[in-house]
Amino acid sequence: MSIDTRDIRASIEKIDNIPTIPVVLQKLLRVIENPRVSMNEISDYILGDPILTSRVLKLVNSPIYGFPGRISSLNQALILMGLNVVRGILLGVSVFEIMEKTILGLWKHSMGCAVAARIICRRVDAREPEEIAVAALLHDIGKVVLNLKFPDEYSRAIVSTVKDDAFIFEAEEREFQINHSSAGAWIAAKWNFPRTLVEAIGYHHKPSLSAVVPLESSIVHVADILTRAVGFGFAGDAFVPEVDSFAWETLGLDKAALVQMVPELQDSLAEAAEMMDFDE
Repeated sequence: MSIDTRDIRASIEKIDNIPTIPVVLQKLLRVIENPRVSMNEISDYILGDPILTSRVLKLVNSPIYGFPGRISSLNQALILMGLNVVRGILLGVSVFEIMEKTILGLWKHSMGCAVAARIICRRVDAREPEEIAVAALLHDIGKVVLNLKFPDEYSRAIVSTVKDDAFIFEAEEREFQINHSSAGAWIAAKWNFPRTLVEAIGYHHKPSLSAVVPLESSIVHVADILTRAVGFGFAGDAFVPEVDSFAWETLGLDKAALVQMVPELQDSLAEAAEMMDFDE
């Protein structure tokens, strides 16, 4: 019997109470859920953990953002990138180990999507490219929360992608009646992230449904597909979906533009892999 969608949502929104979540992430969730959290509080929290500090600085100096090798302090990162971007980065680097336990290669795929999103942002002259890159970094967070709360069911979904030649989101829908996009949007809203980020995560497979940020949702959608196409990381299945026609029209891209982006993406991904200690 499948689980009722309302029960799934209620369980996901209580995820910070799950015993398997590392202590550092439990503390982080209490920080980022506070809508009145200040830059100083975020900075003090990160500085209290040298490993976390190193990971954040590595990420903000990576090809995802426009400051390669130029940000040397957390305060500088906060000033240049803003609170919402740093909150998203902080969450991303805090869950990467859980991502790898969920699906081997998922963190690498997420990083790749953020790099691809940044490249697409330059092509379409998008505003707030840093926030879009955060949306791309966190677009698959729903896979993590579904696996944390329902590990047996999620394992069956992953097995189903191979057995039934299914996309991961199709296997999730058979198991849960919803997929990781919805789960990710629910948890992002619970963590008080901006609505723009919530929608970009929630509609990255169907950007035409985004009422607030169709452009940003389309960028994350295409970034996901491009990263799959070049084989950087692993998103949970072995397939490359077609680009949504709405995303094509919204971004004004064509196949020639995508072909031109591939060498730039591969170069940027190679640089990111080296900086983030990935094995290529």
